[in-house]
Amino acid sequence: MNHPQDATNVDSKGIAFTIRSVFFIDPKKTIRTILSYPASTGRNAAEVLRIVDSLQTGDKHRVTTPINWVPGDDVIVAPPVSNEEAEKLFPGFRIVKPYLRFTSLPKA
Repeated sequence: MNHPQDATNVDSKGIAFTIRSVFFIDPKKTIRTILSYPASTGRNAAEVLRIVDSLQTGDKHRVTTPINWVPGDDVIVAPPVSNEEAEKLFPGFRIVKPYLRFTSLPKA
């Protein structure tokens, strides 16, 4: 996905630099996330760790994470979880829209 006319991604001979990618593969060998960066952009270690935290939190608690989420912030109850089940798992969860239900998680 490298544009051939992007001068920041080619060497002096016009040969494209490699794109650096990060793959998140779970224990079942399923690719969960792929991040690709052009040569002109450095990777963000904090974002890589945030993604690991988000994936592990979602798997453990049946939740998803909203935009700009960091560990300790409220999370979204996963859509497949019914309201009845959510009340058992997350007493006092907040319904913003039928598809958008927020809850806090217990402190680890």
